Amino acid sequence: MKAKAFDCVEMKRRGSLRIYEETKDLTFAQKVEYWRRKSEEMTQRHEEARREAGRKP
Repeated sequence: MKAKAFDCVEMKRRGSLRIYEETKDLTFAQKVEYWRRKSEEMTQRHEEARREAGRKP
């Protein structure tokens, strides 16, 4: 049997725990702002990646 090089479930659990720790003491309004900001950051990263992909030969 082959050893796992990458465990998707473990990665998801670590990410969920990190987000929980970052948001556990926030109010509802603060959580809304947190997710708005994270969504904006991801949109910017996606746009940058698309621009980079367009520059490659």
